[in-house]
Amino acid sequence: MPMLQPALDPDLLRTFSLIAREGSFTRVASQVGRTQSAVSMQLQRLETLLGKRLLVRGKGGAIQITPHGAWLLSRAQEVLALNDGIVAAFHTPEIAGHARLAIPDDYVLRFLPAILRGFAETHPAVEVEVVCVPSTEAVRQLRDEKVDLAIVSEGNETGPFEQQTLWRGPLMWIIPTRYPVHQQDPLPLALAAGECLWRDAALGALKAAGRRYRIAYTSASQTGSIAPVLAGLAVTVSPMTLLPDGLRAEKGGAGGLPKLPDAGILLLRGHPPHSSATQALARYIPDSFRSEACLTADAK
Repeated sequence: MPMLQPALDPDLLRTFSLIAREGSFTRVASQVGRTQSAVSMQLQRLETLLGKRLLVRGKGGAIQITPHGAWLLSRAQEVLALNDGIVAAFHTPEIAGHARLAIPDDYVLRFLPAILRGFAETHPAVEVEVVCVPSTEAVRQLRDEKVDLAIVSEGNETGPFEQQTLWRGPLMWIIPTRYPVHQQDPLPLALAAGECLWRDAALGALKAAGRRYRIAYTSASQTGSIAPVLAGLAVTVSPMTLLPDGLRAEKGGAGGLPKLPDAGILLLRGHPPHSSATQALARYIPDSFRSEACLTADAK
């Protein structure tokens, strides 16, 4: 009979993840309601179980994560998310109904699969209708009560909506890995057609830096802007997103591309009253975004 592998206690994984994030045994002990020595013992138990050091103290006593710890951290987040989802599925009151969500294609691949998968696991009786439209159109549909929630780029939140910031971070230049198109003069750009905050940010940064450019391609969707970049014919801009092979993201400030401003992603909620299904989805989306954003940051 094969030997059974020792089981990983989610409580130990949660304590390890908190220490890695907070960088302090004292703060974690306060959060979880345990003594500092108890938190330290939990980490020791996990390290003993795995046979590897996960966290060490560096110069000045700062807690640093080891390579084995970094490998475990992203997987611990996945295990804890699955654990919490299973528990929530059995303890969350049954909610049924219909929720309508508008989201631009800019964020669909990076965030929507995790949102839909996780929400369906915890709320299987809720039907989620997804409308993929640009941020400006998502706001219009929310105002016209055609959708209940909208995920939009910051700066498009016109109207008396309840709003919540899901993410803030730098816009990135998206350039091909095989073609030095970003070194061309003038710089060929693939940008959104019409009003777009990312377009304005890119053009403003280039003008401020005195960098010549030409708008070579325009598209109504981010996917359409990515295509000429993949072909090695232009560069574009985007916040964090999943990139196909052949593309890379750069912050700018070096290599001839100017630094871009920060951008934000917001969740907007339409006019009350809100159905229980809509409220449940609105509560779930920020948690899903935080998890996915963490994984993106770890990958950079």
